[in-house]
Amino acid sequence: MSETSRRKFLAASGVGVAAVPFALASGTANAAAPGRPKPGSAREPVLAVVTDHTSSELRLLVGEREVVVHDRDLVTRILNAAGGR
Repeated sequence: MSETSRRKFLAASGVGVAAVPFALASGTANAAAPGRPKPGSAREPVLAVVTDHTSSELRLLVGEREVVVHDRDLVTRILNAAGGR
């Protein structure tokens, strides 16, 4: 997601600050204990964006950075938590 489209997305959606408390891990060996952030985890608001509900791609907008994560289970859990109509 380019910087321009990211800003347009945030402006259009009216999102100024959104916090998403996730512990992202690539495997169970790296999983953080529930409720305890790992050293080096984000200390600023995080916005999670799922652009394609059929993919495993999750974009995390962290301050001025964008982090792309591929985790089908996490995408499914976010979509389930968000509900739908």
